[in-house]
Amino acid sequence: MKIGVPKEIKTNENRVALVPAGAEALVAAGHSVVIERGAGEGSGFSDELYAKTGARIAPDADAVWRDADMIMKVKEPIEPEWPRMRRGQTIFTYFHFAADEALTRAHLESGAVCIAYETVELPSRELPLLTPMSEVAGRMAVQEGAKYLEKLYGGRGVLLGGVPGVLPARVVILGGGIVGINAAKMAAGMGAHVVILDISLERLRYLSDVMPANVSLLHSNRFAVLEQIQTADLVVGAVLIPGAKAPSLVRREDLKKMQPGSVIVDVAVDQGGCVETIKPTTHENPTYVIDGVIHYGVANMPGAVPRTSTLALTNATLPYALQLANKGWKAAVRDNPALRKGLNMIDGKVVYPAVAEAFGLESMDVEKVIA
Repeated sequence: MKIGVPKEIKTNENRVALVPAGAEALVAAGHSVVIERGAGEGSGFSDELYAKTGARIAPDADAVWRDADMIMKVKEPIEPEWPRMRRGQTIFTYFHFAADEALTRAHLESGAVCIAYETVELPSRELPLLTPMSEVAGRMAVQEGAKYLEKLYGGRGVLLGGVPGVLPARVVILGGGIVGINAAKMAAGMGAHVVILDISLERLRYLSDVMPANVSLLHSNRFAVLEQIQTADLVVGAVLIPGAKAPSLVRREDLKKMQPGSVIVDVAVDQGGCVETIKPTTHENPTYVIDGVIHYGVANMPGAVPRTSTLALTNATLPYALQLANKGWKAAVRDNPALRKGLNMIDGKVVYPAVAEAFGLESMDVEKVIA
């Protein structure tokens, strides 16, 4: 199989979908790998390193897309890339279709086979290809939130951990999944008082066993969310419904009850956000203010630490990429139920129900489509 890795073109996205060791593994398995010139430079991987593995360096993105049977990316193809997609081509990346109708319809029209990292799901319900970036984003959410709490950036001027004689900041985390637990570890480690809200009592019991004493746990409901955000210095949105749009837990009118200069970091922005007023921002212009509350909505947070993020991501994705390359997408998803969950679109048909539901589209039974 011919595997293509184009350079990411989303603003300030420095990750790459395949490290040289991954290219070497694919070449050793008998496949050809084409890397766009400079694709790995943002993560510290030179063209020379890829060339040494047997990968071919292509002069531009057109050459990569034109030649490849399977495209590996980090972020969803954005509008300039849509004309390069073609029917029957496999695209393996993060898509987050349910948050973007134009993106969804463009990929439907392309006829490509779209396999989303974020919906590959193990029988345990773990999302193995979303987990590493959720770990990075959860930790970064607190790092960025702490920065924007500084008065210099319009924040309340509060130090997360406080000092002896001064109370620490209050950090409220909406969701106790991978993002939430990593955000809590960071915030608690810095000395903040942390509250995690989640709707799963089973999850809260687990968190009770592993979280330190400065982390409190609360069952999530409308009343509890409102009560907690009113005194929060930092709110982290960490809600995830796999493949579906995130529910709005913080509404527009709720902001008036929050403290001026408090900060919201909504990691769920990729899936539409769990804060009604959140919108995607970039690393260049990461924040905006509504009703005195600072909103941070960078949709590719791990792109700011590309070396760490690329290595963590490809550690997880490479085994699945090898299966797709060795067997072809249809045999690979038949043999691996977790990978089958990653299928979102096939030949102009939606096969992931949450994506179809988001835009009123027909959802085909994936088992029938791949039979």
